Amino acid sequence: MVQVSAGLEGVIAAATVLSDVDGQAGRLTLRGWAVEDLAGRARFEDAAHLLFDGFFDDLPTDLAPALGAARVRAFAEVVALDTALAARDPYDAMRALLARLPDGETLHDALVLAAAPAVFTAATLRCRDGQAPVAPDPALPHAADFLRMIRGAAPTEGEARALDAYLVTVCDHGLNASTFAARVAASTRAGLGSAVLAGLSTLKGPLHGGAPGPVIDMLDTIGTADNAVPWLEAALDAGERLMGFGHRIYRVRDPRADALKAALARLSRTAGALPGRLALAEAVERAALDILRRRKPDRPLETNVEFYTALLLEALGFPPQAFTCVFAAGRTVGWIAHAREQQAGGKLIRPQSVYVGPRPRAAA
Repeated sequence: MVQVSAGLEGVIAAATVLSDVDGQAGRLTLRGWAVEDLAGRARFEDAAHLLFDGFFDDLPTDLAPALGAARVRAFAEVVALDTALAARDPYDAMRALLARLPDGETLHDALVLAAAPAVFTAATLRCRDGQAPVAPDPALPHAADFLRMIRGAAPTEGEARALDAYLVTVCDHGLNASTFAARVAASTRAGLGSAVLAGLSTLKGPLHGGAPGPVIDMLDTIGTADNAVPWLEAALDAGERLMGFGHRIYRVRDPRADALKAALARLSRTAGALPGRLALAEAVERAALDILRRRKPDRPLETNVEFYTALLLEALGFPPQAFTCVFAAGRTVGWIAHAREQQAGGKLIRPQSVYVGPRPRAAA
């Protein structure tokens, strides 16, 4: 009898030079770099260069000026952000604007696609608040300009560094749902824009890319460290999932959680209101891990990337409704790199299915 792997569990569908996810050891390697090391020292431009290297013959040594120019090109599409589109969910508005970009294959096309989520997210958030979009400053680093386009004022160096750490941390993560969707689209010889839109569309589901917002809701509801244990116990008694804990791949702690916790700790040293919020989060984390180990000893449920993502993006001023947009702003470069890698292999992705429906009926 044919064995079906539900969710393609355990099926190897690609060979890649881009990232390695070791769920047993709790390691994420991005082209030879441990994610926690890369997140502590690299800008988003550096991570994009790392992922694009070898896939574009005209890749410059310093990607920052080209990415800055790409933000300016992407901003030309903000003219389509009318009142009706701005009133939609920020993610839907960002995706609609991105669909207006050319579906090309060049480095020029790739950089505009990589720059666009930041530009379109910032413009959408400002329009929702009744403010005019802020044009990009191509001379600024990408993370700093992302925050400036939202606020209308320059961020601190620490804030820009914290956003860089997040964007680098989430830029690639093996053959996850969105990356697989991007590779499937690319395998048909569709353009990079189609591959990015395929990846973006997977983020609409709550099982991939949509969990950070509910972490904020959980922390707000708990309120104080003293309420953590009773609230968490009651949530589990009601059959609810504790947001920010557990991962499909990692059997131990998600290494990205530590990378973002370190970025948050650096930011907290310069952010006045953040230390109290961070202390609450750490208290909730300790309580949740203790309860989960006692109540679910046979299931490895450790802190995942979403927990400290929520705290970091909240501290930077992003509303929870835009968290998935910011995730896409980091992951798009990974989708593009995987699309180029898939196209280089030249194979159409076409798995088989097992038919379990009724057999053909004999003619009367």
